[in-house]
Amino acid sequence: MNTPIDISEEAGVRYLHFGSDWVQGAMRIRKPDALELAYTREMMAGLLLRDGLAEDTGRWPKKVLIIGLGAASLAKFVYRHCPQARIRVVEIAPTVVAAARQFFKLPAEDARFSIHVGCGAQYVLEKDETWDYILVDGFDRNARAGALDTLPFYQAVRSRLSGQGLMAVNLFGRSRGYKASVERLLKAFDDRVVAFPSCDSGNVVAFAADGEAIERPLAELRERAHLLKTTTGLDLGPTITRLEQSGSVPGGSLRL
Repeated sequence: MNTPIDISEEAGVRYLHFGSDWVQGAMRIRKPDALELAYTREMMAGLLLRDGLAEDTGRWPKKVLIIGLGAASLAKFVYRHCPQARIRVVEIAPTVVAAARQFFKLPAEDARFSIHVGCGAQYVLEKDETWDYILVDGFDRNARAGALDTLPFYQAVRSRLSGQGLMAVNLFGRSRGYKASVERLLKAFDDRVVAFPSCDSGNVVAFAADGEAIERPLAELRERAHLLKTTTGLDLGPTITRLEQSGSVPGGSLRL
């Protein structure tokens, strides 16, 4: 797949574009491992939902699959802050991988970090491997997700999740809104789906779970968010406030 690549910079932030004005990724040059875009921060909210914060041998996640590399924001964050995790990135366009290496400080491949160039949907359908955290953020130059926003793909993702498995997906720009995407997720995951309220950029991040049920009271989410900010610099406090204000946590607990 030959994806056109454009790089722009403004106010200390470097942006990735696929031959259009759509921002496909961003990096603050002085903080290359930080999550610059709001939706990328929210895609890491799984660290609040599963027991991934304690400094012990049971830390979650142990295996992470990232579909769609972009500016490598998610890959760099997980690589730095989840040292227990083995990470596989699947990216369809070799030009995106090359741009991430040249402009966005993509880590070198090693024993715990690898890149597969190919179709993310095909990879999930064909590779019989389970993952704790599957992060899906794949779009073309017209902000279309294609096979990554279909019922068979979501069903395949569910079949690849471990007993502690979570999927996070960026639904921005999909089919005149995100409700049809959420309906597909609900069907694939038997209603175990939470769609976060849209952030300022218009992105909607949805989480879907399999295996062990999740129930986190708002007070516990705030405590965990404070710990996450202390240990990684990632601030999900505003996300929790938006969840509460939007009515997304009925009864004061997030259930998934």
